[in-house]
Amino acid sequence: MLTLLGGIALLVLGYFTYGRYIEKNFTIETDRPTPADTLRDGYDFVPMPKWKNAIIQLLNIAGTGPIFGPIMGALYGPVAYIWIIFGAIFAGAVHDYMIGMISLRNNGAHLPELASKYLGKPVKHVVNIFTMLLLLLVGTVFVTSPASLIKSFTPSWMTVGMITGLIFIYYIISTILPIDKALGKVYPLFGAILIISTIAIGSSLLIGDHSIPNLTAGSLTNWHPDGTPVFPIMFFTISCGAISGFHATQSPMVSRTSTNEREGRFTFYGMMIAEGVIAMIWAAAAMSLFDGQTLSQMIASGTPSVVVNQVSILLLGNVLGTVAIFGVIVLPLSSGLSAFRSLRTILADYVHIKQDTLKKILMLTIPLYVVSFGLTQIDFNLLWRYFNWANQVTAVISLLVATRYLYLKGKNYFVTLIPATFMLYAVVVYIFSQPIGFGLGLGTLTYVLSVILTLGIIGVFWRSGKVQKNDLSPESDLLNDHLIPDNVATDTVG
Repeated sequence: MLTLLGGIALLVLGYFTYGRYIEKNFTIETDRPTPADTLRDGYDFVPMPKWKNAIIQLLNIAGTGPIFGPIMGALYGPVAYIWIIFGAIFAGAVHDYMIGMISLRNNGAHLPELASKYLGKPVKHVVNIFTMLLLLLVGTVFVTSPASLIKSFTPSWMTVGMITGLIFIYYIISTILPIDKALGKVYPLFGAILIISTIAIGSSLLIGDHSIPNLTAGSLTNWHPDGTPVFPIMFFTISCGAISGFHATQSPMVSRTSTNEREGRFTFYGMMIAEGVIAMIWAAAAMSLFDGQTLSQMIASGTPSVVVNQVSILLLGNVLGTVAIFGVIVLPLSSGLSAFRSLRTILADYVHIKQDTLKKILMLTIPLYVVSFGLTQIDFNLLWRYFNWANQVTAVISLLVATRYLYLKGKNYFVTLIPATFMLYAVVVYIFSQPIGFGLGLGTLTYVLSVILTLGIIGVFWRSGKVQKNDLSPESDLLNDHLIPDNVATDTVG
């Protein structure tokens, strides 16, 4: 119990201390006009109040990640707490804040455009591929996971496939609506359900007769029943609760609706901290109610949704437990919708099709949903593994963009370079060692090759940054945050 309460306290303290430092290091300009005003179009660029932007950001970035990830991460024992706490404060929240604020300074540009500007145009194509792949996987994963949860409340004749189809219909309808109608009207209700259900689960866990594992010298070991190593697997399993590249695809959406830079710390940094709190509660619940072997068997029997059902019912009973399950359902529904909305706008920017008519919106939207529906037929656990790797590669790219931005500005860039280097090493070890990559296993060869490749990539990144900075003139838009003139798609269709 002490570790859970202490961890939550550290997360909150991190928001008020390190979060304030990150804001100061970025140097906000409270009188600077935002894209919501300068590019207002009544669809994607719409001014919205701070509280509504924060709720949208939380629901956009959360999905099932801060619940499913910590549930599977609970297999490693209390060591999972460390990654959630310090990952959220020093990596994830910094990542979300920097991309959100850099986007705010650049017409609400998405990650591929930002990578093109700060890392070089050739990088744009690579980042576009990774970002669109990630969003397609996210959208698919966040369709299959709520479908599995909803199935437990429906008659036997209603199949998971039918529920999946209904979710896609909801997504299509919501995608063609302006953001203040599609998200601004519904998300406050979804947010209320999420907050109430999270508080209910956490309170029941604390006041009930449950033995919540604490982090001690004796428990600081790998509890995984299959002996799966902590590094690097746990750092991919628990992503949304600590650091997630998916968030870099969502923050620009809210940067297009924010009205003042002073909102950034609460909206971007603060909502990642809130996600860390959610992750702490669900990791503690999974550890407290089930031993590792039982938890592993439950996850293997289907998806972590099985554990969500059991945790909710055991802690809250049938009625309140059902409400809590609905609180979990709204997360992937909202994040899945946001993933497809971001995917459409990124693709539109890339192929230069302005999204100003229903025909042009559907021209890009329908094919994306068709591909995603096909992916729902693939095993969830296989999708999750590919999602995890693509997710953390995107996080590395985002942190490198933020590092270059701070370096060119003469700011403290170590706040992003350090987590970028750590996550890059984890990504390289993962792809060398795992079956979805080179399958070398976790041995000396993998670790040595990973160190060499990581240092090589960082070396190239550092050298290109020095060249870029030496070639800059005082009037360069890289130094003065001039808006990117072509980041909003232009019409090339008849």
